Amino acid sequence: MTAGGAQHQFVDLHMHSTASDGSRSPEDVVAAAASTGLFAIALTDHDTIAGIQAARDAGERAGLRVITGVELSAVENDVETHVLGLHLSDLSELERQLEGLRGMRVARATAMVARLNTLGVSITMEDVLQHAAGGAVGRPHVARAIIAKGFAADFRQAFERYLGNGRAAYVAKDKLSLGDAIAIIHRAGGIAILAHPGSLGTRERVAALAHIGLDGLEVLHPSHSWDDSQRLDALASEFQLVRSGGSDWHGGTDGSRTIGMMRVPAQWLVDQDERVAARNSRRVA
Repeated sequence: MTAGGAQHQFVDLHMHSTASDGSRSPEDVVAAAASTGLFAIALTDHDTIAGIQAARDAGERAGLRVITGVELSAVENDVETHVLGLHLSDLSELERQLEGLRGMRVARATAMVARLNTLGVSITMEDVLQHAAGGAVGRPHVARAIIAKGFAADFRQAFERYLGNGRAAYVAKDKLSLGDAIAIIHRAGGIAILAHPGSLGTRERVAALAHIGLDGLEVLHPSHSWDDSQRLDALASEFQLVRSGGSDWHGGTDGSRTIGMMRVPAQWLVDQDERVAARNSRRVA
């Protein structure tokens, strides 16, 4: 794909399926993307690539490019930070690493269920796993179990009462450093993108992360203000990082995050492809 061919096309490089905490199957994610006229998407489920093959097969049938991706949760100075791995190619080693991270997710959910039980919220780990339906377990699945048993009316209430940071049933994740998250992505042949940094994407922080191998910034995200996006765009230029963006879609048909809403230019995907090619040529050399 040339820059000229990408001039008037759009992509969505941050999306989730039922392989983690989305509500649509990988095939349905692809179908929804194709119906909106997107040129390409990245499936970036949390700590898993289980939905990638189904999404890529569906993409071939629909004429839609599907980028192999993942979203990792890391810790930087005791603050949870998300990193997108895009354009992954060496998946065997990556899957071994992700299996360990998914085990940490199950242990965390088990601890949250135990805390909920002490609060009189009588759900079981089996309830949570039923809502996860084989996907990587996360707080949204615990929330769905809470709602299904009538202990909260909706996600907002479940998080405000029990699961949000600092609430009675909150359990912190085991720590994966940002440097380790970036290294995992690089070993899988991908590029590491700082996800939705928002107002925390300061010049000092971006400079430090670029120094340890960060490849890009998620400039466009529903949580960003216009000023956030403008500042991040300028920082990407200053530190020679690629730009990325997406809706962070979890399957909703309305609300603040809908598929393709960020109008991410396909030229950014061209730039990412070039970055991947340059990085992998250095690996071979």
